Amino acid sequence: MKHCTNLRQMQASALAEQLVAARNYTLQLFDAFAAAGMDRPHNVPRLPIVNPPLWELGHLIWFAEWYCCRGAVSSAPDAAQRPSLFPDADQLFDSNLVAHTARWDLSLPEPAALRAWSDQVLEHTVSALAACGDDAHTLYPFRLALAHEDMHGEAFLATMQTLDVAPPQEAQERASMVAAGGQMASIRFPGGTVQIGSPDDGEFVFDNEKWAHPLRLDAFEIDTRLISQAQYGEFVADGGYQRAQFWSPAGREWLMQQERSAPRDWRRAARNWNLRRFGRDVTMALQQPVRHVSLFEAQAYCTWAGRRLPSEAEWECAASSGHPGFRWGDLWEWTHSAFLPYPGFAADRYQEYSKPWFATHQSVRGASFATPARLRSVRFRNFYLPQRDDLFLGFRTCAR
Repeated sequence: MKHCTNLRQMQASALAEQLVAARNYTLQLFDAFAAAGMDRPHNVPRLPIVNPPLWELGHLIWFAEWYCCRGAVSSAPDAAQRPSLFPDADQLFDSNLVAHTARWDLSLPEPAALRAWSDQVLEHTVSALAACGDDAHTLYPFRLALAHEDMHGEAFLATMQTLDVAPPQEAQERASMVAAGGQMASIRFPGGTVQIGSPDDGEFVFDNEKWAHPLRLDAFEIDTRLISQAQYGEFVADGGYQRAQFWSPAGREWLMQQERSAPRDWRRAARNWNLRRFGRDVTMALQQPVRHVSLFEAQAYCTWAGRRLPSEAEWECAASSGHPGFRWGDLWEWTHSAFLPYPGFAADRYQEYSKPWFATHQSVRGASFATPARLRSVRFRNFYLPQRDDLFLGFRTCAR
């Protein structure tokens, strides 16, 4: 019998297989950090955009155990119905209890001890799945744990990019095969009343997608492709980073702190640019989408080009239209929408997933080469601080 490959619809037997596969991939990523000498926190730079990989590995095991094995009904500290299999797990790996800056200073266990705990948790998880049936409510914590592991897997790859660590071969090949932009064109949508958000149909959804609701859109025209490195290079060559009129006040303040004249991973070459990719300088592929750009850089390009970023509602309308020309999924995409709750929002069991980040973060849509296929959805709302330029982020534009 062929299993469903969509995490939102995945049933018990497929979930068990995918949770095991996801954990194996996590361990491969951790091994890559270990090969670079970063398996202990004191060897990892203290940056606000990364976690020590050893702590992050423990957090992933803890999260799966919390929801799948310990019967936790929420993320509140007293919500687990059973104790952890690992001593002091909550004090070490609960992100609500351990501040980010403290994660380098904990007395963390050896990697071998975490691997043994991982095996125990996986065994208990698979056994629990075999007994729980295919009711959507019962499967919710297992789907949540798989989504959480997938998102942290992508974060591991972003950390590797930041710290110049070589990823496993498979991940490196996916990163190098990001599709070229192709022929740029625009699609015009007539606007009108559209449905935005996820319907209440029994599938797994994140709390920030609840629920589908009507929204009135004006007519809009949106790019079929992401802005390429060649296109962005024209902005750079035209002095875009030196001309303050293209930058918002927040963008100018950010730019003054960076002292740069191009995106963070661009390196001057004899006639063009090279790119810094996982610790290596590679020749820029001009037609690939530009990535590792902040919201401020995307906005400045749009101002220079006489364009604008799409709203997340426009993006979702275009992506869910089925139009054959609209390509998405190579990179996450900035929108011009602040990350805000939909009408009637209520936090789910993982209470800190969305609520703390409303208004301070920007809505991001799509997926990247590092996003597993099972996690991709046109309804998925990602969100990042505007200054983040370390992630696999690009953008497309709309006509003003």
